[in-house]
Amino acid sequence: MIEKQVNNPLHGITLQLILDKLVYEYGWDGLAKKININCFKSNPTMKSSLTFLRKTPWAREKVEKLYINTFSYK
Repeated sequence: MIEKQVNNPLHGITLQLILDKLVYEYGWDGLAKKININCFKSNPTMKSSLTFLRKTPWAREKVEKLYINTFSYK
């Protein structure tokens, strides 16, 4: 059986979807201002950013937190 994760707002949302929505909302420049990470500041691409975020837990956590704060529908 698959257990539902009621208290997890990111359940079922991929990192790519998170990044797509944040880039659409803020653009790369705005995202770099919100989260000071080089992969957003220096020649950003979706592929390089996803690679970095998948390998760097502290950076992914910041991106996920921004996503939750930006798109929370409480």
